[in-house]
Amino acid sequence: MAKAKKQTKPRQSQQRPGSETRMHPKPVSEPVYPGSGRLRDKKLLITGGDSGIGKAVAILFAKEGADVAIVYLNENADARQAKKEVEQYGRQCLLIKGDLAKEAFCKKAVKETVKQFGRIDILVNNAALHYETKKIEDITTAKLQKVFAVNVFAMIHIIQHALPFMKRGSCIINTSSVTAYRGSKHLLDYAATKGAIVSFTRSLSANLVKKGIRVNGVAPGPIWTPLIPASFKANRVSHHGAETPMERAGEPAEVAPAFLFLATEDSSYITGQFIHPNGGEIING
Repeated sequence: MAKAKKQTKPRQSQQRPGSETRMHPKPVSEPVYPGSGRLRDKKLLITGGDSGIGKAVAILFAKEGADVAIVYLNENADARQAKKEVEQYGRQCLLIKGDLAKEAFCKKAVKETVKQFGRIDILVNNAALHYETKKIEDITTAKLQKVFAVNVFAMIHIIQHALPFMKRGSCIINTSSVTAYRGSKHLLDYAATKGAIVSFTRSLSANLVKKGIRVNGVAPGPIWTPLIPASFKANRVSHHGAETPMERAGEPAEVAPAFLFLATEDSSYITGQFIHPNGGEIING
C-alpha cells in the first residue's frame, strides 16, 4: 500500500496570478537576522518581487542596504505591502506594473529603474508562471507561448536592456527550479523553461566574464508562494513539499539568503553556478 502523503498546509486554492493576502498561512518573507550593510547603496531590479521568493529577496536586500525596483504583473495589494516592508529599512522602493511577456514593457521597466536609481547593480530575474498538465497533448500553443514568454523571453529581454546600465562588479541572478534537474511529469513546459534558464545562465556567465559581470542562479525546490494555490488543486496544495527529505515546503525567507550570497563579494569567485535550496533533494546539478 502506498504511503499517504503528509499534509503540510491547509487545503486552499485561488485564481491566478495568486496573492499572498489570501494565503493561509501567509509565507514567511522577513529575514531573521539583522542586516550588516553588505549591499549598501546598491541598486536592485527584480522581476516578480511583489510576493513569494521575490518579495523575500527584495526585503532582505533592502535590509542589507539596497534600493529596490520591483516589477510585477497586477497584484497591487501584494506590491504595496512589499514596498511598505522594503521602505521600513529606509530604502527606496519603485513599483513597476506591467506584462513582462511584452518586450516593450521589459525595456520600459529598465528605463524607469535607471531613471529613478541611475544604474543597475543587481538584476534578479525571478518572475515565472506554470500550468499543470497531465498530458503533453493538453498543452495549447497559447499557453506554451505564454509560459516561455514570461519565464525565458522576458529574462533575456530584461538582460539585453539592462546591460548598458551595469558596470564591472555588477551581477545577474536567475531563478530556475529543481524541475530543471529532475523534471516534472505534470509541469512539462515549465520544466523546459527552467532547464533553458540553467543553460542560458551558464552560457551568459561565460559571455560576460571579461566584462566583470557575474551570472549565477538559484534553483529552489517546493516553496510556499502564491504560485502554488493559484496553480494546483486544493488537495495537492495541502501536500506541497511533503515529498522532500524534510517533508515540508520551504519558506521564501529560507531561499532569499542564497540570492544574497550570490549578490555579494562573498561569491566573487563564483559565476555560472546554481544554489539548490530544495529541502534536501540531491539533484547533482
